[in-house]
Amino acid sequence: MATDQNMSSWTDLLHSSTKLLEQAVPSAQFPPLQRNLDQLETLSKKLKAKTLRNEAPQQSIAATRLLAREGLNAEQLARDLKSFELKTTFEDVFPAEAMSIEDYLQQVHEMAMVSAVQEAQKDNLRSFNDHMLKVLEEDWQMEKRDFLQSLSHISTLPRTNVTYTVSAGSRPGQLTLIASSPHGSSGPSSMELVPLDSKPIHERKASVYAEVVKNLNNARQRGLPFKPATAFKGAYESLGLHASGGKSVNMQKIWHLLQTLLSEDMTIQQSYSKKMSLVIGARRHLEWGHEKYIMDTIQSHPAQAALGGVVGNLQRIRAFLRIRLRDYGVLDFDAVDARRQPPVDTTWQQLTEWINTGGMVPAEIATAASEECEKILRIGDRAGRPAYDKKKLLLYALISGSRRQIDRLLRDLPTLFNTIEDFLWFKLSAVRDCPVGAASIVVNESLVPYTLEDLQAYLNKFEPSYYTKNGKDPLVYPYILLLSIQLIPAVVYLSQESGEEGYNIDAAHISIVLADHGVLSESAGAGQKMGVMDAYAEASSIIRQYGSAYLRVDKLSMALEYYAQAAAAVGGGHLSWSGRGNVDQQRQRNLMLKQLLTELLLRDGGVYLLLGSRGAGEEGELRRFLIDAKTRQQFLLEAAYHCQETGLYEKSIEIQKRIGAFSMALDTINKCLSEAICAFSRGRSDGESRTASLIHSGNEILEADKYSSEVSPQERESVLEQQTVLRQLESILSIHKLARLGHYVDALREVARLQFLPLDPRTPDTTTDVFKNLSPHVQACVPDLLKVALACLDNMVDSDGSLRALRAKIASFIANNSNRNWPRDLYEKLARTL
Repeated sequence: MATDQNMSSWTDLLHSSTKLLEQAVPSAQFPPLQRNLDQLETLSKKLKAKTLRNEAPQQSIAATRLLAREGLNAEQLARDLKSFELKTTFEDVFPAEAMSIEDYLQQVHEMAMVSAVQEAQKDNLRSFNDHMLKVLEEDWQMEKRDFLQSLSHISTLPRTNVTYTVSAGSRPGQLTLIASSPHGSSGPSSMELVPLDSKPIHERKASVYAEVVKNLNNARQRGLPFKPATAFKGAYESLGLHASGGKSVNMQKIWHLLQTLLSEDMTIQQSYSKKMSLVIGARRHLEWGHEKYIMDTIQSHPAQAALGGVVGNLQRIRAFLRIRLRDYGVLDFDAVDARRQPPVDTTWQQLTEWINTGGMVPAEIATAASEECEKILRIGDRAGRPAYDKKKLLLYALISGSRRQIDRLLRDLPTLFNTIEDFLWFKLSAVRDCPVGAASIVVNESLVPYTLEDLQAYLNKFEPSYYTKNGKDPLVYPYILLLSIQLIPAVVYLSQESGEEGYNIDAAHISIVLADHGVLSESAGAGQKMGVMDAYAEASSIIRQYGSAYLRVDKLSMALEYYAQAAAAVGGGHLSWSGRGNVDQQRQRNLMLKQLLTELLLRDGGVYLLLGSRGAGEEGELRRFLIDAKTRQQFLLEAAYHCQETGLYEKSIEIQKRIGAFSMALDTINKCLSEAICAFSRGRSDGESRTASLIHSGNEILEADKYSSEVSPQERESVLEQQTVLRQLESILSIHKLARLGHYVDALREVARLQFLPLDPRTPDTTTDVFKNLSPHVQACVPDLLKVALACLDNMVDSDGSLRALRAKIASFIANNSNRNWPRDLYEKLARTL
């Protein structure tokens, strides 16, 4: 309806408009206009905007009118004005005509106090926020470090087919394992292996390192040559972890340092001491780096180098100098006519590079160089004299090896070296092979040699964070320690580094390398009081801790390899494998090896790993480390005794069976059976199953003894004695079982039949000590047996007087042995029965 009404109204309006249009008469003043709907809409919008402007507030109209009166265009001002600022004047704040000086000063004081309070509040708030952010950051770093360290105890471990989640510090992860066999041996695995490339870095590193350790142990046992640092370096390079990530030192560089440090890439003359050989190796590593830099520079500028086909060391140095000194003019070795244009003298540069790339200077020149240093320093100190040539003085100081001149040079020219490696090369090149204390007896101060201890003392003045740039380059500090022959501190520092890179894994294997070469006796830094055995013990502890991580995942075979290296480290390295170490170290090695083998033996699967499926180690891993059969048997006897002391009776019995000590095994079984019978008599639920298992084990040992051809007559006699004890204990156990089932008559009948106790009422009383020939294991069961017999008598009716006779027999027996300190409840029970 509403729609129809609207349509009708629109129709009426259109009709009216049409009539008006027809009635309109055109005029010249108002010509007719024709507009379409779009044009009408546009005109309507303009009219509406004009109407809105006319309806502006009165204040805006007044302001526009005021500006127009002053000749200002309001629209122009609105377009040009971007911002404005209102400022108060002095009179606006302090009206001078309304106050005195005192009022003015009072108001200034109040405003200053208010401003100071407001600024203090802002400072306090800002300081509080900064402090809370710092505390939050420290808490986060601590939580993150604790979390990573907790992961390292799991990640250090290899993965097996059990539910362990995989790096001992311990430390992010270390080991990559194959699923172990039920006995912990390295047999074939039923688990599908994960590709090595898809595993984390620490697991891949641990896996390739473990193979090197096994190869090292096999080579040492067979007396074959093996270069451990070179092998570990190759294993690390096989991982493809060459990206340094902006760090100046990576593990590949450290492994190369160890390779040259220990002279595995060449042979050092035997005339040098072990310490000096290490210094030469460290210097050669730095020289190798400089040679690499020279060759890279030559290859980058082949045209300027003009090396040609000659590849001698001097020719390479000159090619390098052509590039480096290309802006100085013609060099002396390239000059054709020196009279036409004086060439650049490169004598000192050539000599510097010659020494820096491994060139040797004759020893007889050292004294002359020292004198020349003194002369240069004296001339340079005189007034009016030109300054001395730094390169010339550097070379003379380097050749002379004088501590005084080296210290003077570095004091006068603290910025002489651009990098720490250049500085260390200079210091290592100046080090002389001087016995400890020998420098103090040199008369001429200028001839006092620069020693390795001087270098170590200087480097140790600075904190590790100075070298690592507060942890941004973590391997720089251990790199510096290794270059300065502070081996143990370097390894200890690395072992404490836990992270995704697994530096603690590298620390354990660096310890293996250093211990194998037997250089740990030279490793203590200046100011560190550490004996020779302390250094080897520290390295051994790091290796052992790393190897023990395999035990937590039942990978005993791999733990055995690292334990062997831990024992060899205490023994002095590879010499201990052949018994050529000194007596004290060999003794320490044997003690630790037995201790670690015992630790493995006591683990589940340890007997199978070390002794094999049968025998006393002839088929297991034990023969690798204890070659002599008598030594193996003695070790196993000691291990069995240790098991008894720690309560591992089943393990002790198994070991004793393996070595043919059947009487000892039976004695252990009888001891356990005696304890189990006592527990059974007191109502323990597992007593019956425990006793049955022990009796079964005892019968197996008796069967093995019967068919063994290696048992001596004395051993067989001892076995028979233990067999008698076993049968006596079985008789006591049967009486307890009958009594528990309520068969009191049968139980008392068995009591009277016991041959080793005089309880038969039909036999006369005797005063002989029946306990004299009775085993202690059986004696321990007698009080409980008597209480059971008395309990059976209390539950029966005496119809013929036989029970009264048996009760009297028992009472007499107890009275005759009252000195044995039997339980008080036995006497009380006897009193109630009587």
